[in-house]
Amino acid sequence: MDTRHMRYFMALAETLHFGRAAEWMNMSQPPFSRQIAMIEHTLGVKLFERNSRNVALTPAGKHFMKDCRNVLGQFEEACRDVRLVASGMKGELRFGFMMHAAHSVVPQLVQRYAEARPDVRLVLDERTPTEIDEMLVAGTLDAAVTFDCGYAQHLQTVVLARERLRIIMQKDHPLATVGQIGPKELREEKIIAAPAATAPALRSAINSYFSARGIVPHVVLEPRLQHTIVQLVAKGLGVALIPASLCAELGAGLILPALTDAPQLDVVLRAPITTKNPAVSTFMEIGKSIQQVSL
Repeated sequence: MDTRHMRYFMALAETLHFGRAAEWMNMSQPPFSRQIAMIEHTLGVKLFERNSRNVALTPAGKHFMKDCRNVLGQFEEACRDVRLVASGMKGELRFGFMMHAAHSVVPQLVQRYAEARPDVRLVLDERTPTEIDEMLVAGTLDAAVTFDCGYAQHLQTVVLARERLRIIMQKDHPLATVGQIGPKELREEKIIAAPAATAPALRSAINSYFSARGIVPHVVLEPRLQHTIVQLVAKGLGVALIPASLCAELGAGLILPALTDAPQLDVVLRAPITTKNPAVSTFMEIGKSIQQVSL
């Protein structure tokens, strides 16, 4: 028994007429009648009561009709679904992003994709930039928002925004009243920054900001997460250069003095060039549509 036999049965169960049912299945009546007889023989059950004038379903036939309708409906749904998955209209997309990007480009990107592809399940995964790079290479992420760390041959890249770094410090810090702050003013300051092993592009931008003026930053603490850095600055343990997208929700005890020639980094959407997930292409196109000048 297979779905073909179920369709033979359903044709007769719904028409209760051998001639019309056979025509429905594009068959002549004798071979169609043999198929029905074969189905009953295979099941060992009488599905139809028939005589020269009428055809009627037996109680077993009525039950079998209900089950066949369910099975055929599920089969047809499976056929539709597999086509939708193959076209990127349905399925799953594993999306990673830097935690602070949830304050900038990620909500808009997720919202637009959910509107465009409501049947694709987005699996969101907050990670550090280094973890994102590793997971893209390993294939455990389909796409991700991270800082641009240079050309990667195996990745396709869409620039979403250019993000400035801001300096944060306690509002009673001695530098709080200085009009413009640059590397010279920060020479003796305790700097809190994510380690290069966690956020290489961000740490490189901070180091380059100082080294361009011949200064080596005095980094005293290296938390992995930007939110932790903000909390440590709030406790007076140092100052920090953090992405501008994090600065909208700083506590009352912190300020954002003007930073001279503030470093900038590109925030990018990346995905493996050789991805086998058809849902990725639309995700990248939506990324292009939300490109911003700066954050």
